[in-house]
Amino acid sequence: MYRATPLLEKWVQENNDLVTKWKTGENLLRKDERQLKLRCLSLEFHKLLRKIQGAPLLIGVTQLELTVLYNASVFSIAMSEFSKVELLITNVMDKVFKISGCRHTPGSSDYLLFWRKALEKAIKHTDFECGIRQLFCLQWAIWLATQKYHIICETEKEISLLISTENKKGVLSESLLPVLEPKELIEILHVCTLIVQGAERFRDGQYSEALSDIEKATSFTAPRGVVACTHLLLGSCFHQMKCPQMALTCFRRALETDGHCVSALYQSMLVYRQLGNKQAEIQALELLHSVLNLTHSSECNTGDGLLVSSELLLSSSSLKNLLEVPSAPTVLHILALQCVRFGRVSEGVEHYLDLLAILHTGQPNPHHMNMDIPFLPHLSVLYLEAAAAMLMVQRPADCIALCDEVVNTTLDLLPQRLVLEELSVENEPSTPAVDYDDKGAMVLYVGASNLLKGHCYMLLKEWKQAMTHYTRCLDLLLRVRFKIKGCQPQIPSTDMVGKEGSKLFTVQRLKALSLAGRGICFAQTDRLKESLRDLHLSLHAFPECVNAGLWCGEVLWRLQRRHEAASSWKKTWGFTSESSNESVCVYLVEPPTDHMLNPMELQQRIEDLGFEDDRNA
Repeated sequence: MYRATPLLEKWVQENNDLVTKWKTGENLLRKDERQLKLRCLSLEFHKLLRKIQGAPLLIGVTQLELTVLYNASVFSIAMSEFSKVELLITNVMDKVFKISGCRHTPGSSDYLLFWRKALEKAIKHTDFECGIRQLFCLQWAIWLATQKYHIICETEKEISLLISTENKKGVLSESLLPVLEPKELIEILHVCTLIVQGAERFRDGQYSEALSDIEKATSFTAPRGVVACTHLLLGSCFHQMKCPQMALTCFRRALETDGHCVSALYQSMLVYRQLGNKQAEIQALELLHSVLNLTHSSECNTGDGLLVSSELLLSSSSLKNLLEVPSAPTVLHILALQCVRFGRVSEGVEHYLDLLAILHTGQPNPHHMNMDIPFLPHLSVLYLEAAAAMLMVQRPADCIALCDEVVNTTLDLLPQRLVLEELSVENEPSTPAVDYDDKGAMVLYVGASNLLKGHCYMLLKEWKQAMTHYTRCLDLLLRVRFKIKGCQPQIPSTDMVGKEGSKLFTVQRLKALSLAGRGICFAQTDRLKESLRDLHLSLHAFPECVNAGLWCGEVLWRLQRRHEAASSWKKTWGFTSESSNESVCVYLVEPPTDHMLNPMELQQRIEDLGFEDDRNA
């Protein structure tokens, strides 16, 4: 035991005054005020620490130094000054080893031996026990914050010992105030370690093991944001384990715990999409967009107001990937696109208009590091999708205006010739968005603009104008050659069509729809031979083109080739509708032609033809 000196008592009081100063009104400070106060008090604590370190190597002084070092280091860790804290810990532990009579001081680089010796000395020299355990807590926090999870695994035994003895008191613990109770710090460290460990196992596909870690974390008291995070991770595990209803329950609990847990909303939306619940998916997207606009954040907030916050400790890239969600403009784009796909086109149009207005204000669209998280496509794609939606609600003038904007901004960038190269047709990646090189994208954008304008003029029954734009689209596509690696470039053909959403698929679809549109226009102006030629070419480019099949039958009927016409209609009605297929861009969906060809009338023609055949027989 030691006898407190007036100087020692003065330093104890100075420490306690600084702790009280921090805790007074701590939760009422704005973020900038909090940072300023934190920095000022950090300087004061380090100033006090330097005074104490100038004193002789006495037990009482060293005990005080350990506690003041703990308080000063908590502030430094809160400001992410990790190397500074580790240096301070190493220096003070050298003193402890000398006082304890340790001849050979283990180097801090051998962290396992260093802390094993330190904790051993603490147990033998109970006067140091409280302070050394506090410093080990800080080291644990630094390992978590700097993502050194392998070290935490290697010191698991020492950490377990620390957790089991967290209620033990040191000699000065009642007179010296800590700025953060070690018991609170150990609890948050333990919970965050389990969460991070679960996230790392989730990343590696070990979903059952991850579930076990995260379930352990839920048994501890933790800040609201951390509890919401555990429910979110549990839901993600259940989602991957094909238990969608349990996943949705966990996501709901995350939202009930923290209404700003945007990741839970996003993950719920993905589950609803997987289940095919379109209405629930749209509702989740609407709510997610509203919350993102309120929080101005696309990441789950686990902040809790503690000096060593869970937000600092949960810095794992695996965890951030799980918590990340698209930006508000990207969510608005997904919402608009899904509304159009699910038949709520008027709503989709309004969302597209809102999105384009936001983008014209110059709001940035950050590229997400996590490739599972979508981001906004090229502005031309947004214009084309919006134009397609305008056409669907029969606003051809607005559709044409948007297409003109795309053409005006890309026409000068068109190449004279374009070769699209892939390893093979079978291995070509399938993606809903067209993201290949700029030259290829320019051809697509201008070609699709002319295609949509052709649809608009056909809707307005301006056949010559429609034919002009369909022909422009076809002329552009004549510049495109497709090349499989190791082969010569060639004109794309039906037997080369790859997966839906691929480059070649998109080119062939543009060609087929343009030929079908021009064929319909020829039919409307009684140029039946030219019409039949284009419609056959359309079916050759894309055999399941519905409009080409129906109008091919119509032209054959007019040419008195009625049995061929009936065969064409029957075959076309057997095609599967793809209007809701997400791999087909909305601006490449076939426009309805029911206003020109009535399916009921065609069916009646086939029946009449059958009756006529029966009579002739």
